[in-house]
Amino acid sequence: MNRSAGPTKIAILGSTGITFRGSRNWTKNSGILLAVVLSWGSVLAAEPLAVIATHHSRVIDYGLRKLVQSTSTYDPDRMGSRTTKAAADIVILLKEDEEVQRLNPAAKTLAPEGYQLAHNGGKLRIIGADERGALYGMLDVAEQLQHNGNNPAKVLEKKEEPRLSFRAIKFNLPIIGYRSSLSLTQQENVVFDLKFWEQFLDMMAADRFNVLSLWSMHPFHYMVRVQHFPEACPFDDMELAAMKKFWASLFTMAHDRGIETYIINWNIFVPPSFAFAHNVALYSATPSLTGGNGDTSQIVEQYTRETITQVINEYPDLDGLGITIGERMGGQTPEERREWLDRTIFAGIKAANRKIKFVYRAPLSANTGSGGSTSEENDLQSRQHIERQDMLGATYVEFKFNWSHGHSSPRLFMVHGGKLTDKYYNPLPNKYKYVWTLRNEDFYRLRWGNSDFIREFIKNNGQEYVAGCFLGSEVFTPAMDYTSLPGPHKTWDYHFQRQWLWYAMWGRLMYDAGTPDSTFEWMLEDKYGRGTGHDALQAWKIATNNQLKFAAFHMGTADAQLYSEGFSDWGVNVSARLFNIDNVIVHPVLDTVAYINIKDWVTNGEKTKSATQMSPLQLAAQLDEDNARLISLIGTLEAHKLSPGAAVEVNDMRAWYWFGRYFSDKIKAAVAVARYRYNGDDERVKAVGYLKQCSSDWANYAEAVARYNKETFPLVISGDFSLKAMQAQVDRDIDLAMAPASQAPR
Repeated sequence: MNRSAGPTKIAILGSTGITFRGSRNWTKNSGILLAVVLSWGSVLAAEPLAVIATHHSRVIDYGLRKLVQSTSTYDPDRMGSRTTKAAADIVILLKEDEEVQRLNPAAKTLAPEGYQLAHNGGKLRIIGADERGALYGMLDVAEQLQHNGNNPAKVLEKKEEPRLSFRAIKFNLPIIGYRSSLSLTQQENVVFDLKFWEQFLDMMAADRFNVLSLWSMHPFHYMVRVQHFPEACPFDDMELAAMKKFWASLFTMAHDRGIETYIINWNIFVPPSFAFAHNVALYSATPSLTGGNGDTSQIVEQYTRETITQVINEYPDLDGLGITIGERMGGQTPEERREWLDRTIFAGIKAANRKIKFVYRAPLSANTGSGGSTSEENDLQSRQHIERQDMLGATYVEFKFNWSHGHSSPRLFMVHGGKLTDKYYNPLPNKYKYVWTLRNEDFYRLRWGNSDFIREFIKNNGQEYVAGCFLGSEVFTPAMDYTSLPGPHKTWDYHFQRQWLWYAMWGRLMYDAGTPDSTFEWMLEDKYGRGTGHDALQAWKIATNNQLKFAAFHMGTADAQLYSEGFSDWGVNVSARLFNIDNVIVHPVLDTVAYINIKDWVTNGEKTKSATQMSPLQLAAQLDEDNARLISLIGTLEAHKLSPGAAVEVNDMRAWYWFGRYFSDKIKAAVAVARYRYNGDDERVKAVGYLKQCSSDWANYAEAVARYNKETFPLVISGDFSLKAMQAQVDRDIDLAMAPASQAPR
């Protein structure tokens, strides 16, 4: 058969009466096959390539459509003829099919969501462990065809199974948000537009994410009118009907792509309309950012309990719920918080007409305060509380990996509040599994891609009791792109599309940590041009290592304590504050295995405290060496005729390059100042030389970021953020460095 590359025409073939939008669960079609015929065009001949699916479901139908779209330059035609398996070139099967048992018996052991690609008798078989596995197999084949000249005979045989079963996006909704600012509220129109979600969910499926979690302090009055508390819903009947249609459509669209949906909230909050009607929980009208005591009145408990029941009953396609034991549960002991959950959330679930999956976020506090704290006793009591909940479906216990800054070290040093004890996993649990939250509060504008870091994270933290991860930000919604400048470089519609490589790496490596770098090189080459993939991936690794090393060296805890991209922190109604030289000298490191802070190193005779630690000057030298290679790779990439859409991404590499230069020069300056302050060796003039270089580094960094982005953008609740506006803070380091030792912070 001549299958030379050329225009491809695809026709969907199916017998009359096939319902493509079937039930949620796949069903066998006795005597009915769903077929796709691809005509491979060439100058001399055009022979059809038939693709047969022996089962149909919403998920498998979606996979077939994506297979069509990725290999065809024409719109598919719908026809009413039949095609048999005997005539098929590609057959899509599930592992229990008789044909699989006979020809590919090894596929019988495929784990859930797994798939196998196998050639046999001139046919390519895509064998799914289940419908989601079949979908991933079809998406894999579609990508291979795009990169092998549209030749199915060259599709690589493989067997894939998920490394982590829970691969979730954390998506904070702008309604009743955890943070309240223009950066979130301006997103409402986009977030309630199903056109946005179609593209976002397509990305999730392509990158093997299987859970969409939607986070809000209290979103439920946007979903239901509670029978006994109609005043809690601020919408009229028509408005509420539109909201219900939106949620139902979103959940259906997610299921079509093999994606489950969860709603996760904080406690104790109620709708503002309910708060004012009953004069309870009035803080709900302006959610606190710092926590505090919550309203535990009986009416609030009743409302919460009935709301949970009604949401579960009215949205059968909602797969899971999750709770946060905070931000308004101050004043209660840990045991009182658990008892409140029993009377409200868990009682509401028990009264519902079905079980539901559940995310139990590890308590944020081990005492009566709202601030972060942990204890062995609270961990043990929380575990026992979870294990008593027999009304739940699959259950997950969530922990923030390295608090709010998961993009730091691949080693775990803390969760929200402090150290994590072994009580949740020793002995091994059988009623729940861990999920980590990898928060991104470190880069909102610059792109990121580091497959080595993700593989190391999974290796270190993918124990048998770990199901997977949430990926996302608490304070940044990746919907409307409000930071990009217009121009031919802007080839995307939404912000998440700017960060495509971050999503692709995390999703695919959580599914298969053995995904080779060649996969990402293909993706980069598609954007940057033939022959660029290897250099582009290496450049991205070095570029984003600058951010990772900074966040591992300069410990961040809660959201506001570290904004790596800005080399700063921020506060409520307080402009971002640069980490000045005084801070850099004394601030603790996160990764104490790899690094030692500057003061400790200088006062320890310029010796590290363990053999694994790198000294500050060794870190600076490594940064210099890596960034010299990075700027060379950038030059190589720019020698290609980059499209505007590729040039903007390479420019982000250049921005990270200047960030790394600034970080390195700042370390050198800080060491020189520390030697003066703690040892009496006056190297202040040397420090000033480095700080003058820092000034130039920062100006170049700010200029690179502003080349394709608006100079200022709203940063959470601290106001407009501008790298150029921080230049004065950068330059003030010279005065701080020259101050007498007696005036310096100790």
